[in-house]
Amino acid sequence: MAGPRNISVSEASRPVLPRHAKLKYDETRKVWVILAPERVLAPDEIAVEVLQLCDGKRSVGEVSDQLAAKYAAPREAILTDVIAMLQDLADKGFLTEIREKTP
Repeated sequence: MAGPRNISVSEASRPVLPRHAKLKYDETRKVWVILAPERVLAPDEIAVEVLQLCDGKRSVGEVSDQLAAKYAAPREAILTDVIAMLQDLADKGFLTEIREKTP
């Protein structure tokens, strides 16, 4: 059941981890993890790289541009993969987005 906090990720979204979740490097296990109350998620290497770019300032499109340039890969393919990955995290409650403040 989708709650009101779930987001729909698009190219214009500016995703960020919610306040209750932190991306941290676990020295013991030598892996990156997302820590949230009573939950731990171990994203893969690519997901970690994408999440490190999700600062609430960059849009999904800008993140995709950066990764396409870094890996010399087709932007559309990267954009599709990034949106799918971020939407999956959003659906699990591990991602939110910065909304424009309206006066």
